[in-house]
Amino acid sequence: MIIYAWFNRSFRPIRAKKMSLTTLLHMAGILWFVGNIPSNGHVKLVGVFSYCKLWIVWLRVFFCFMYAAVLILRFFALDRVFNQHKSFKGWTSVLCISVVISVNVSFCLTTQLIGDDLTVSSMEWLEVCNGTQGFRIACIAFQWVLWLGVAVLIYRLRNIQSSFNEFRESLAIFVVAIITLTETTVMNIAFKNYPLMMPHRIEKTMVDTLCANVMVWLILGHPVYMCLFHRRKYETMWLEKLTKDGHKHAYEVSSAGQGHSTAYAKMEDESAFQNTQLNFGTMDVMASAFYGNQRSYYGGDLIVDESTLRSGEMFQNPDTLPIALRNNLHIHRPVLNVPSMFATGYPDPQGEGRRVI
Repeated sequence: MIIYAWFNRSFRPIRAKKMSLTTLLHMAGILWFVGNIPSNGHVKLVGVFSYCKLWIVWLRVFFCFMYAAVLILRFFALDRVFNQHKSFKGWTSVLCISVVISVNVSFCLTTQLIGDDLTVSSMEWLEVCNGTQGFRIACIAFQWVLWLGVAVLIYRLRNIQSSFNEFRESLAIFVVAIITLTETTVMNIAFKNYPLMMPHRIEKTMVDTLCANVMVWLILGHPVYMCLFHRRKYETMWLEKLTKDGHKHAYEVSSAGQGHSTAYAKMEDESAFQNTQLNFGTMDVMASAFYGNQRSYYGGDLIVDESTLRSGEMFQNPDTLPIALRNNLHIHRPVLNVPSMFATGYPDPQGEGRRVI
């Protein structure tokens, strides 16, 4: 699914899922699974493979922590953009990623420097690894802290705009995580030697693997399914929601189209556009149509001065008014590659004296 999503990342609902972070999440899940194989006693650890801290600390524990950390990064990015109204790119993203990695590396490095008798050691006669109870409690407590951070961010994301609202998916992810974390806590407290018990070690590995994969499916499953079976219809609906939320410029969406963009769809600085809007209800704006110091208006052969405009005589002949003030026009949406009034001039009057532009 990850590969399909990358090949179809031009599909905007998929692109909105931050494929880079989602891919890192999936890779963390894979390496978490790799660490689970020797840590849970599925293979015999002999020779160089009996170095338990490599499997338990730097694969299983580190990437289990990184899995939650990547989700924290992902939710924090949404919170920063939609709640704090700030960007999440450049030095901000680099700093956040560095902090998350540094915290996890610090925990694992501290464990590495502490003696094996207090953390993880090899039981050579059984060819398995074993962690002390203190080490297990420390790891589980740190996981609860990470997922508490995830819960806070999910709560903050509950009211963001509909097109980027992932509250239901995020809530489902959190429920899956809590179930998995509860199972891990009970397993390590009630069955301290579960790697020696085949049913329990299989259960533990399966629960962790399902957790890691279900979360990725919850993030990408819906947009990937829609891309496969309802691509055009779903993208159009998604872009309509995006436009209603006021974020159409982020994806170069034209409000005139049906989910398609044009060369005129995006304006980086909207202030320039807003400053050009005129209030046609004021006399100063109407007077701005006059020429030079005389402030006269040229309407064909008729010259109207400012006093005529202020007296209201000008409004008796609609053809002498600026286009924006006329009430005898049908204004059609401009279409690219079609000759406009600028090339052909005004057309002849239509029925009832109305013109079509």
